[in-house]
Amino acid sequence: MTKGRYVVVGTGHRVTMYLGAISGAHAGDAELVGLLDRNPGRVQYHLDRLRQRGFDTSGVRTGAGDDLEQVIAEQQADRVIITTPDFTHADYIVRGLDAGVDVVVEKPLTINPDYARRIVDAVERSGKQVVVTHNYRYSPRNSALKELVKSGRIGTVLSVTFEWVLDTAHGADYFRRWHRDKANSGGLLIHKASHHFDLVNWWIADVPQQVYARGGVKFYGAENAAARGVGERPERGTHDGPHTPWELDLRNDPTLQALYLDNEQYDGYRRDQDVFGRGVTTEDNLAVVVDYAGGPVLSYALNAHSPWEGYRVAINGTEGRAELEVIERAAVLTDDEGNVVVDPSALPEDAGRHGGQRLTLQRHWQPAVEVPIPEGVGGHGGGDALLLKDVFQGPGDDWLERPSDWKDGLRSISVGMMGNESLRTGAPITLDDLKLGVDLSR
Repeated sequence: MTKGRYVVVGTGHRVTMYLGAISGAHAGDAELVGLLDRNPGRVQYHLDRLRQRGFDTSGVRTGAGDDLEQVIAEQQADRVIITTPDFTHADYIVRGLDAGVDVVVEKPLTINPDYARRIVDAVERSGKQVVVTHNYRYSPRNSALKELVKSGRIGTVLSVTFEWVLDTAHGADYFRRWHRDKANSGGLLIHKASHHFDLVNWWIADVPQQVYARGGVKFYGAENAAARGVGERPERGTHDGPHTPWELDLRNDPTLQALYLDNEQYDGYRRDQDVFGRGVTTEDNLAVVVDYAGGPVLSYALNAHSPWEGYRVAINGTEGRAELEVIERAAVLTDDEGNVVVDPSALPEDAGRHGGQRLTLQRHWQPAVEVPIPEGVGGHGGGDALLLKDVFQGPGDDWLERPSDWKDGLRSISVGMMGNESLRTGAPITLDDLKLGVDLSR
């Protein structure tokens, strides 16, 4: 089989998964021919890491995102992988498609209806493919729930309740980075919850039609901090002197320091901003009600400052109920020096809640039974490895229908786009109101 020739755009932390696959398990499937970013320091960091692994980078063309079309043509590329900030996705997707290549893009597909319509037009005129990497579908626990629903063991789906809580380590991190400005990411309803809405769309094989949303910036940001009596704070975490658990000192993490702190002179990007500083516009508490075309209703809630991290989902059907509870991190504690401790194995035995996962099926008139969840190896419970196999080798027959395309990407962000408009107007918003110009029915 001929190797695919890949240009990668974006050299933040997430690109490591793709570069690791191209230089490792999928070296026989893919060839890296371009690595582009506006920050040459981060490009160099990743090239150095590849060379340290014995990977030959002599054929890799580097440059900025502005060079995309030229690099595609000169390197005779087949595909582009996009791992840039969310607000740039649409531009790179359209440019890649118009340059004649297929595109692989990290979720979310894009952040607003205008950008979505640009992508729809480009797909239709180019005839090329766009793959959105919804890796949560591949996690064994989420696949196990899909199998329960699709096999009909709870009957016809009538409703879904879904709560996702982000803790004071992971959740807070969205308010240090570029995500803190909603204009960059569409807020957590797009950036984070598109994962969750895609899961529901996929679990129940249905299309969202109407959304009513409430929420706001209720915890992070300067105004909330002032209301709670939080005094003046350093603008960023990288400073000398005592730190609070809310701060991130990039100097304590060699990878983050090398990627961001050591290279911020190129683009001015600060990875360690104060979560209680000015400029936070991304909501940290959200509640959403979603009506689906087939009749089910989703009740969804997101909190970004929880003391633990994980999710609970229940799917109610005509013949019973399936429940999935996942504790990804049992607690966020601090050590004697005030540093955050996030490794569950490092927590004391009396931390209170232990990490784990449980899938339960209870049919009407029967006792509840726990459904085994297969063990996976690697990121997202082994899901990342399965996703990468589909990305670089092409999807095979999959009864669970895990591979996702651009329409799945649109379905997932459509909930967030409707939700954002509902937050703005205070009214329910329909899929037709978005005027995306494409039929998303299944």
